[in-house]
Amino acid sequence: MTETRKTGACHCGAVVISIPASVDLKAAGRCDCSLCRRRWAPTASVPRDELRVEKGQDALTLYQFNTHTAEHYFCKICGTYIYHRRRSDPSEYGFNVGCFDGVDMRDYQDAPIFDGVNHPADQQ
Repeated sequence: MTETRKTGACHCGAVVISIPASVDLKAAGRCDCSLCRRRWAPTASVPRDELRVEKGQDALTLYQFNTHTAEHYFCKICGTYIYHRRRSDPSEYGFNVGCFDGVDMRDYQDAPIFDGVNHPADQQ
């Protein structure tokens, strides 16, 4: 039996990712850390083994900062944020729900905001 998946892509189409079709894209939130507040994309989560790069692995570029735990992946052609390995839970990927067709960004006006500024890993 083949698993049904949703596919999403960066703006230029060089990178295509897929997630299980059962993932609720409306369960997304936002983070207010120094990087996330600049991109402000709503993100949802999946276990790392459930996100697949279907096309364009070579078009991805990695950005890391601060503790270098989180891994933020962007399309190096068009600059679209695609997904990241979470610092709060490295067993998960957060992904940009805006990469998926049919998403209405108005659905995320009141998305929860996660406190990335006061991350527990930064507390002494």
